[in-house]
Parts: sequence; structure tokens; C-alpha cells
Amino acid sequence: MSWHTGFRTEPPKYRPVAVVDIGSNSVRLVVYDGLRRSPTPVFNEKILCGLGRGVATKGKLGEDAIARALKALRRFRALARQIGARDVFAVATAAAREASNGEDFVDAAEKALGTGIDVLTGKEEARYAALGVIAGIPGADGVAGDLGGGSLELIDIKDGKLRDGITLPLGPLRLIDMSGASIDNARDIIDDYFSKASILEQLKGRTFYAVGGTWRNLAKLHMAQAHYPLHVLHGYRVTRPQASGVANLVSHLSASSLRDVREVSKSRADTMPYGALVLERLLTHSQPAAVEVSVFGVREGLLYAKLPRRKRESDALLSSCWDFARRYARSPEHELELCDWTDQLFTGTGALSETPEQKRLRYAACLLADIGWRAHPDYRAERSLGMISQAAFVGVDHPGRVFLALTIFYRYDGETESDGLDRLLDDEQHQRAHLLSNMFRLAYILSAAMPGMLPKIGLKLTDGKTLVLKLPKKLADLGGERVDKRLSSLAAELGRTGKIVVG
Repeated sequence: MSWHTGFRTEPPKYRPVAVVDIGSNSVRLVVYDGLRRSPTPVFNEKILCGLGRGVATKGKLGEDAIARALKALRRFRALARQIGARDVFAVATAAAREASNGEDFVDAAEKALGTGIDVLTGKEEARYAALGVIAGIPGADGVAGDLGGGSLELIDIKDGKLRDGITLPLGPLRLIDMSGASIDNARDIIDDYFSKASILEQLKGRTFYAVGGTWRNLAKLHMAQAHYPLHVLHGYRVTRPQASGVANLVSHLSASSLRDVREVSKSRADTMPYGALVLERLLTHSQPAAVEVSVFGVREGLLYAKLPRRKRESDALLSSCWDFARRYARSPEHELELCDWTDQLFTGTGALSETPEQKRLRYAACLLADIGWRAHPDYRAERSLGMISQAAFVGVDHPGRVFLALTIFYRYDGETESDGLDRLLDDEQHQRAHLLSNMFRLAYILSAAMPGMLPKIGLKLTDGKTLVLKLPKKLADLGGERVDKRLSSLAAELGRTGKIVVG
């Protein structure tokens, strides 16, 4: 039985689902395209209400912040209805659960939004944030840290399971209150909490997964400094010294200076130095090997928790690529056959070597191989490169994402790539991208992208120096000059000679 047995080939149905996240700093609505393994946002809006500002010193939510939040929630209710989201899940975090008037605010918020709101405990918030990391980075091994306006949730992740977790009152808004807006006082407060946080000892030499808007802005800044060619935050990975460097820099900048930095959201200028300081001190206390950004957090973790187990355990990348095939390919069935057809060179006598991750990326590339067909022939390569490199994929690192994009780029006869993406791949990955692209070009010239053909056509490496393409007698007329040319190109990639056998 093939790995894709039971895949549904009709286009995925649009069943939007909404999540409202009432945080200490922002109130946000995100509408996703459905309750699926890799949900894609179709609408995203936030209002920085600053509900948590003053809670640490005054113990209550400010009236102006409440008014802004309720107005935003009424708008979100109307938007969710307009978009057609049948399910609206709403959560509130640190500010609402800790303020003396938090319960009254939640009652008013439920009326404004028209649905119930779950006020998460610190442990629940940490759990959902970590589930979001697992949903987006399935192989995560380290500690996830979700920095909100009022708190920092830390939870250990190993082998797809959640371990120890804690909540610390170190959100930027709370730090501003507790420190009297003094960055030096904030440093002392942070160090005091981190010196008692044993979970940080478990992070040494592993990866810290950064969740939250403040840390995403730090990543944007580092990308700009490094002239990084791929402007995708999810999966952006830097070494500890690199992360410490940018965090230390921002923690010493004033809010007015940060407002002039293009990569930093102006609405976060007041809180950025404190969020950067939290990261810099965390890295000092824990000594991780690297920091990796996760754009999946509490909201995505909440949806992930609602999936049946079978869907949670499915491959996030392949699920997304299959959705692409169902939406954009001429024949999704053909893309599945392409997966099986390319298997022939990686199994049996003289098979090419392949790791499990390379096999997974090969299947993903097969599913994406025909997504550019509707574009003008001169632009199919560039269109596919942009679609794949910029897609809202998760479950793949940046080199893997670029490998997929360049494989399909080459499949459409793309020759030069000027965006600098190729610098993210090593020579072996480049060679493999060219190899797969040549396999795809041969497959499409044989099948015309229609299902039912590839399963009848053999492709085999002999013990000698020959790559054999076997056509049944009924398909002998498929042979021709273009097939000869494509077979020769593929054989040359393998250091072989191509040969067509009929019968």
C-alpha cells in the first residue's frame, strides 16, 4: 500500500475558523482557512490596547484600554461573521486573569464578541504555545518561550511531547511597571527570576523557540542586518551569539530611536527594549545552541489541540503541499503517481542513496511540481519560485524550503536565480534539486501531466552505466526526440547513458 493511499483529490473545502486572542498588549483576530493540520491565515488584525499596562502597580485594567478592547471585539465579531467563520474560539491571557476587574472585563468582552472566552491559566497558556511550536516545527527539541505583554511562558519540548513548564511575570508591559520604566531595574528583576528558573538549565546546548511579536521584530532586524535572502520568519534560525548581539543592541536603544528603524513595528517601540532584554538575559542564563523563530503559538496550538489524533500526527509539510496540488495542479492524482514513479530510482538494485528527510522533501517536491502551469511559459519558473519560497508552509526549515522552490524553478527551465536564495543550500542539495527537476521534466513530457500513464512506465538504474526507460508496447509511440533529450539530460546528471527499451 502506498504512503498516500486514501488521499482525497478534490480541492480542499473552505471552512474558515476564527481565533480571538486577548493578550496583555494586543487584542487580535486571526481567521484561518479551516481546522486543518497546517492552517493558513486568511485574515489577521490586531489592536494594541495595552490591557496589561499598569496591572502590576494598580492591580486593574485601565478604562481606556478596556474601551479600546471592547470596540475591537465588536469589530472582530462583525468581521468573523462577514468572512463566514462558523466557529470562533476566544482566549484571554495574563492581564485578564490577574486584574481585579478582569472578571467584569471578560463578561463585557463575551457580550461584545458574541461568544465565550476562556481565561487561560499560565500553564494552559504555556501548553498551547508549546503545542503551536510542535505544530509548526514537528521535530522541536528545546524550550519554547512565549513572550506576551504581561508574562513569559516557558515549556520544555522533547520528542513531540510537553515536559516541565513555568510562567514568569516578565512581559514588557509588566516590566515597565515593575521597574519604574528603568531598563537597569528591569535587568535586575529579570535576573532574579531567571536565577530561580531551573527549566533554563535544561536548555543548555539545545534550541530556544521564540514565540511572540516582540521577538519576531528582533528576528526581522537581524535578517536586515545579515542581508538574509529569504524573508520568512517561521523557522528563521540563528546562533546564540547572533541572537544575543541583536537583543543586546535593541535593549540599549530608546523608543524614539526604534521608531526610526524600518524593520521594527512603531507600535512596539516602547516595549521592544524590554522584550529584547528578556531574550538577552535568558540566553545568558541558559546557554542554548541556537534560537529559532516560531510564528505558530497559542492560537495555532489551540487549533492543533482540537484536531483528531490522526490529523495531528500527519506530516505538516506534506499536508500543505497536498493542498497546493489539489488547488493548482492539472491533476493531483498525477502528482501522487509522480511520487511513486520517482521511487524507482531510490529502491532496488543500484538505487540512489536517500535519507528519510530527503525522501520527505522529494515527495513534497512531487506534489508541488505542476503548480505553475497556468502562468505564461516565460514566467512559470519565477512564479513557482515565489509561490513556494514565500508560502505559509510549516514543518520545513529554510534550506528545505529553498530546495523545494529551486527544484520546481529548475523543472520549468529556470536557469539563473538572482534572489540569493541558493546561498542557503550546499552543493549536494543543489545537485539533488537539479536531479529531481530533470526527473520531473522527463515525467511530464511522457505523461502530459495526466494520470494513469506513469505507473505503466519503468525507470531503472542498471548495475552498469545505463539509465533504462521502459515503455510498454502500447505506449511505444510516446518515444521521440524530446523524450530522448530529456532522458539524456537525466542520465547525464547521474553519470549514466540513457536507453529506451520497449516491451
